[in-house]
Amino acid sequence: MPTALIRRPSPRLAEGLVTHIERQPVDVELALQQWQEYVDALHGTGWTTVEVPAIDECPDSVFVEDTMVVYGDVAVIARAGADERRPEAAAAEETVAAQGYRIVRITEPGTLDGGDVLKIGSTIYVGQGGRTNAAGIEQLREAFKSADVRAVPVQKVLHLKSAVTALPDGTVIGYEPLVDDSEAFDSFRPVPEESGAHVVLLGADRLLMAGSAPRSAELFAELGYTPVVVDISEFEKLEGCVTCLSVRLRR
Repeated sequence: MPTALIRRPSPRLAEGLVTHIERQPVDVELALQQWQEYVDALHGTGWTTVEVPAIDECPDSVFVEDTMVVYGDVAVIARAGADERRPEAAAAEETVAAQGYRIVRITEPGTLDGGDVLKIGSTIYVGQGGRTNAAGIEQLREAFKSADVRAVPVQKVLHLKSAVTALPDGTVIGYEPLVDDSEAFDSFRPVPEESGAHVVLLGADRLLMAGSAPRSAELFAELGYTPVVVDISEFEKLEGCVTCLSVRLRR
């Protein structure tokens, strides 16, 4: 059964970092409800979840994907590009190690956020220029020697996966105004909405995606996929998306 790591939102969620958008009020109670519905959507499509211990003093800790990158039997523990987020990694490391992964850590001067890493088969695209630097990418390349790790530019959004993700057939999807270089990918398909660029592959051609991208959902349905739609409006106010609310282990 595929497994995902999740982490309960901090009561300080509304204090989370924003870099490319204007700060908006966040309804923490609604966010907790939306988080539970996200978890329920995973369970409803055959996934099991493992909860990383909450860290209430870290407002962005619900975005657990940023703490690591998993590939094969290795979990690379990130060294966050934002100093405030570095305390999030320790409990996440313990949790993924308990799932049987071998641990490698990004070390100084490297920085890397998991949200900057898009895996498509043995090709791994890593966004460079925001929270992730060249030294972090080189350390990831060393950890995943069997993969083709490619650095791609990220300037317009927080993380690479704020701009692009990929469909089950490996096609990269993105909202073009926010993609720094669509030609960096082997194949690229534009989507009509910003949040339509964010999908989580649930298996059986199901795509977990945000309710704020109805036209993109229609496009995916026309392509033969089944959108599984969740409302994550409160997390979107903090530059969050469906990808960053979990770490998919598939083990």
